[in-house]
Amino acid sequence: MDPFTEKTWETRLLDPSLERESKPRLSGLTMVIDKGLGLTAFKDLLDLAGDYIDFIKLGFGTASLTPFPVLKEKLNLAGLHGIHLYPGGTFFEVAWAQQQTDDFFHTLSDMGFSWVEISDGTIDLQDEERSRCIRKARDCSFRVITEIGKKMKGSVTPVSDLAHTFFKDRDDGAEYIIVEGRESGRNIGIFDSQGGVDTDYVLNIYERVESHRLIWECPQNPQQVAILKLLGSKANLGNIPAQEALSVESLRRGLRSDTFFTFGGYSI
Repeated sequence: MDPFTEKTWETRLLDPSLERESKPRLSGLTMVIDKGLGLTAFKDLLDLAGDYIDFIKLGFGTASLTPFPVLKEKLNLAGLHGIHLYPGGTFFEVAWAQQQTDDFFHTLSDMGFSWVEISDGTIDLQDEERSRCIRKARDCSFRVITEIGKKMKGSVTPVSDLAHTFFKDRDDGAEYIIVEGRESGRNIGIFDSQGGVDTDYVLNIYERVESHRLIWECPQNPQQVAILKLLGSKANLGNIPAQEALSVESLRRGLRSDTFFTFGGYSI
């Protein structure tokens, strides 16, 4: 037997914060976006960072373009690592616009998916229709993530509207709610045109809802640092590029200079 198979680092070297929870966890979640990884790259990602990833979103409508056998294998691999794999909300929006939501849910269920995302970033769903879609997904035995916010550049959802939709989605059965940030993280929602974080806006949202049920899309490293420093290491982060999964986990544990003094238990 390889003598290093069961070897591990001393606790304070593995997690200087001494606060990181193992999976399954209810907060401190990391959602990675898969924009088209092949099976080898997908497996490599999970072998390397599977312990630190909670969700993987198949970005946009890429699930419809991925061969079914590849989707099935990704689903199986994710399950082996305790990771929830689900298609991006845009794919649901396409299904809704094409009046194919029943087939959408049925096919995903047949393949073994257990999570779906309901969003209206590109389409316009009235409150009643949004509720109906969430409840329909729940009736089909899916666990539901929703997303709040439009994908149009410069779009910002007023805090009161976001809070209203958050609690309505929760009442309808959604388990987590994503705050829209797109894969660019610029000029939308909590981000300005340069990708800077509107901290006042974030805190206003954080204080008005069940914060552990929010997932903040923040694809850029400075945004991840800002959110974690503002809200703590247990903030849920989404749209993390696959190659940055270990980077985000390092931030949470104080294993990067950016959060060395924030979570590492040190003082200057």
